[in-house]
This record gives sequence, structure tokens and C-alpha cells, in this order.
Amino acid sequence: MKTTGLNFRHLYYFWVVAKEGSITRAAERLDVAIQTISAQLGLLERSIGKSLLAPQGRRLVLTEAGRIALGYADQIFLLGEQMQEALMSSDIDRAMRLTVGISDSVPKLISSRLLEATLSLPEPVKLVCYEDNFESLLGDLSVHKLDVVLTDRPVPSGTTLRVFSHLLGESEVMLFGVPELARKYRTKFPSSLNGAPLLLPTRNNAVRGRIDHWLETHEVRPNVVGEFDDNALLNTFGRSGLGLFPASSALVADVEKQFGAIPVGELAQVREQFYAISNERKIKHPAVEAILSAIHGKVFAAHRRS
Repeated sequence: MKTTGLNFRHLYYFWVVAKEGSITRAAERLDVAIQTISAQLGLLERSIGKSLLAPQGRRLVLTEAGRIALGYADQIFLLGEQMQEALMSSDIDRAMRLTVGISDSVPKLISSRLLEATLSLPEPVKLVCYEDNFESLLGDLSVHKLDVVLTDRPVPSGTTLRVFSHLLGESEVMLFGVPELARKYRTKFPSSLNGAPLLLPTRNNAVRGRIDHWLETHEVRPNVVGEFDDNALLNTFGRSGLGLFPASSALVADVEKQFGAIPVGELAQVREQFYAISNERKIKHPAVEAILSAIHGKVFAAHRRS
């Protein structure tokens, strides 16, 4: 049997009826006659060969087919609104859009440093940033919802996703603390860490295993008073003086300025690495290319020297 294309006006009427729960309220919202909506719903149901709504008292409720159709309609009309907003944007003719996924394990200060390179481009860049866990961001990247992902680890070997890792740089890791704590535990570091209050990232963070290994190697057993998925929350608790906390040595000045914390000691040979992950082995997006070509370790090296 030959099928006709989906009529999106009919689908839109169905979507509004489903949201309002009745044809009468949908007619008031859309400012059209009740008969018009009823006729459009009938045409939609005939075109797909299934009932989408069923009466229940004074309301209309979704059938199983209706629930499936509503899920797709939500996505369709959300995309329509997003397209309209994007096309109406005053920046569309003059700004390049860069949609970035930032892993929640990457320090906010580092991610801002990595994105600074886009500001040097001759063409204005509009940054749209999303934060999420590593796996979710890779999924969004693979279906082109994102242009690039900034993270602290490369793509795992054996992944079925066609995405590529680009090393941006690495930095040593240090322990920091508010001045009172730092002075207390800086003497005889690292043996002074036995029993010291310590704030750590959770084991979802790539650097956590390296820190644990360093503690075992130096045979010190601190008191881990908190573990955090979110790096910004970890730093906030560190600022409150709850415990010592790790941060990149590239950010010594920033950590002191923002969190009032100073270095206690360096975790020798513990390094954080930072990657840009893209859909292409050879980067084509001008803003992503600018990040790669401008950084390549320079950001981290410059701040280590400072």
C-alpha cells in the first residue's frame, strides 16, 4: 500500500491536544475551531493507521501508539524551536558557532584556558558549552551534537565510536590547602600527610588512580574526608578549609586567587593530561584547529614557569 508523507500540521495539532488533555483546550490555545482539530486528528490517525487518543471521562488519554508518537513529536518540535532560534539569532551572519562538550572531571580553570585560543581568531566565535560525564559526551559527539569534547583522558582503545583523541598538554599535580592547613602539612611533606584531611576526585576521574598509586608508593595514609565527581565542588570544599586538595600546577596563581589556597607539595610524577576529542582525525573546524595549534602544551608550560 502506498503511503503519503507525514503532515506536520496534523502532527502539531495532535501534539497540542496531547499536552492540553482535551480538544477544547487545544482549540482555545490554537484559536481554531474544535471541528478543525477533530478533522485534522482524524486525518493523522488514518494516515498512520492507528488510534493515538482515546476518551477517558472528560479527557483524552494517549494510546500506546499515541505515547510513541508524542515522544517523537516532542523531539521534532523542540528541534523546530531550536532551528528558529538559531536562524533568528543576530549573530548568525557574523559569528562562528563552536559547540563544546566539557567533561565534568576537567577543572573549570583549565577548560577556560583551553578555550581562550578561539578568541584570537579574526572571525568572532560564539561558544556553546555543555558539561556532562565522559561517556555521554562521546555519544553526543558521535551523532554530531558537539563539535569537540574537552576531557582528561583519550578515547578508550577498542571503542566502536569513530572519534579521535588529540593531546593538548599535561601538567604536574600538586596538593593545595588554605594557608593554615598548608603550613601545618608542608613541613616534612609527604610523610606529614599521614592522617591529614584530604579531598579527592572520585575514581571516575582519570587522575584519581595516579594519586592513589602515589600515596601507596610513599606509604602515607591520609584521612580522605570527601570524594567529588565535580571538580568545582571539590575546590569549593577546599576553599572552606575542609581538607587539602589536588590541582594542576599550571594553576598555582589561579588557585590562590580564587580559592585562597597555596601549594603544600608536588605529587612527583603524577600528571594530568588534557585532550580534545573530535569526529575527524584531521581537524576541519577552524575554532577547534585554533585550539590545537595555539596550545599543544604551551598553556601548561607557561603557567608552570610562572
